[in-house]
Amino acid sequence: MGFEQLAELRDRLRAEKAQLQPAAKQQPPQKSQKAQKPRKPPREVRSPEEEAAFEAIRRLQKHFPLAFPVNPAPKVPLKEGILKDAEQHLGTLGISLDQLKLGIAAWCQGSRYWASMKENAPRLDLAGQPVGVVTASQALHAARQARRKRAQARRDKAPAKEKPVETAPVPQAESAQ
Repeated sequence: MGFEQLAELRDRLRAEKAQLQPAAKQQPPQKSQKAQKPRKPPREVRSPEEEAAFEAIRRLQKHFPLAFPVNPAPKVPLKEGILKDAEQHLGTLGISLDQLKLGIAAWCQGSRYWASMKENAPRLDLAGQPVGVVTASQALHAARQARRKRAQARRDKAPAKEKPVETAPVPQAESAQ
């Protein structure tokens, strides 16, 4: 490819890029790299369900801080049937029932929550009052969930191993006698 062809390709790519970006968003190039402020890393993109769960948790933490403590405080085991109790406060929380379900499910599926599920640990209601205890089978289930999640995280971080390509055996030529 000659220099002229490269220049033509460059111009065509620039024109395509200009069409994709609205003129209002285009900014003049910076003169000095030193003058630029360091950029924050891009925020992790969340799905609409994750956003709804995140917002529900934020509101639960605001209205019920003893049952939904803010990190770094340890999570506490919640009363069995906490969803029904929380449904009574949907108007106060300002979220839908679906959002509430997503939020409580997300809250109860993390390693911090499972770590709180120790045998005989008190289960708390929305007001932070003890209303039961964690049973041995519930504590065992939580420990298994935590191990499973840690193992999954290790598998996700491990580099993918390439599987050897299997080939069909090559038939040997018969010797002529």
